[in-house]
Amino acid sequence: MLKRLKIYNTSTSLVLSVSVLLLFVLCIYFFTAETYAEIEETSLWVRKSFGRFYLYLGLGCVLGCVAIACSKWGSYRLGSSQDRPSYSRMAWIAMLYSAGMGAGILLRAVQEPVYMKLNPPIKNGASADVVALEFTFYQWGFTAWAFYALFAICVGYVMFKKGQPALTSTAFNTFLKKKSHQAIIDALAVLTTVFGLSAAIGLGTTQINGGLNFLTGMNSSLWVTIGITLLISIGAFISVYKGIDKGIKVISTVNIYITLGLLLFVLLQSNTANIIQVFVTALYYYFIDFIPMSLAMGNFDPGEAFLTDWTYYYWAFWLAWAPFTGIFIARISKGRTIRELIIGVLLIPSLGTFIWFSTFGSSVFDLMNTMPTYDGEFSNVFSSIFVFLSNYPLSGFINIATMLLLASFLITSLDSAIFVLSMFTDRGNKDPKKSHRYVWSIALTALTIGLLLLGDLRQDIDVLTAVQKLLIITSLPFALLMILMIFLFLRRMLRSKDESRTPDAPAL
Repeated sequence: MLKRLKIYNTSTSLVLSVSVLLLFVLCIYFFTAETYAEIEETSLWVRKSFGRFYLYLGLGCVLGCVAIACSKWGSYRLGSSQDRPSYSRMAWIAMLYSAGMGAGILLRAVQEPVYMKLNPPIKNGASADVVALEFTFYQWGFTAWAFYALFAICVGYVMFKKGQPALTSTAFNTFLKKKSHQAIIDALAVLTTVFGLSAAIGLGTTQINGGLNFLTGMNSSLWVTIGITLLISIGAFISVYKGIDKGIKVISTVNIYITLGLLLFVLLQSNTANIIQVFVTALYYYFIDFIPMSLAMGNFDPGEAFLTDWTYYYWAFWLAWAPFTGIFIARISKGRTIRELIIGVLLIPSLGTFIWFSTFGSSVFDLMNTMPTYDGEFSNVFSSIFVFLSNYPLSGFINIATMLLLASFLITSLDSAIFVLSMFTDRGNKDPKKSHRYVWSIALTALTIGLLLLGDLRQDIDVLTAVQKLLIITSLPFALLMILMIFLFLRRMLRSKDESRTPDAPAL
């Protein structure tokens, strides 16, 4: 069937991507202040002009996922009725979670709940601790995973049901007939993935360096950060070179076990009963306040400035990551029903994240209550978790384990991104050639190191922040395309002959 498909030469999207990438690097080097100002201004314009649209889209995606899961379409398999999952549920959840969130939960585990406690964004009659966790749930919960789930379903259906290539443009091929238009969409997906991963790796290695500085009392140089970047890149290359079964799956599973170990350590060393109580209360308020929070109505409107800095920023970031994460989730979900995918992507990672933030958030709140005065000890996003863990037994060992976990999460984010980029440039091949994986491993490593060096040379601009804000700009077309993608998916389902329906298949 693939031979009958009109697949354009993916070198077109690759040339477009590399050209724009080189243009950006040249602009930020030779026109530093002007480029940064333009990125800042444009990203603010996107958030202010489309922020409310992002809120409505996020709520619509969550409700859409629930509706699809409850409909007869939920029993359709991604693939033929005879296909079965290639990975166990534990391995599957580990891989999708590592790709979709990963290092972010370590970066924000302490800093974000503390900020929300000190700056309550909403008023619902609950305590400051509950409100802080509730809003943190909101920003890391169902909405983010709904973006990923819908993208995975829409692309996965045409990949495995229609036998089409693993490309972002695949979801639009019945609407976009011209190869040039398809190339632009795929080039945008490549660029967003490249920029997003480079910034994420740069920030992650900076956090590891911050942990080393905290533990040793030294101020490590840029070259230490670059050395950490190289080690992570080597680990990611080995993982992606071995493939999903022998590389990505193994490291992702190890990540989950270490994460659970760290979570249990903090949980058992803290006021466990209070953590459970606050978790249940915050979860209750999250459910009953979800729609007004999603629409920023009345007492649930934090204000435009807060929304711009936080919620709009997060929504734009999740949208920008949806093509890469969604395609990866689709790739590892063949043989699963749409209902199982939605439950596995929307519900399980969200609940795991809520438990994580409740444990760390409640514990840090208790620490703050024992302090004579709080002087911003947990305000630094790079060092807050290390400062927090230093208050526990075996703090040196636990902090080292946390840095290793952070590095491992970065490896799994990077190796899954390399795998997806390789699929893009290998004509949508679901098992891309190892030569493509090799090239993208080098390219992403070189770009990340280049951005770190550029940031050191041009200290008048935060290069990594500039790249992150660039993602906000690239998220806008994906936000608009997502509406079209969902419409095309629903039209396909209405016209389908139900040959992939499996009524007796269990959800989980």
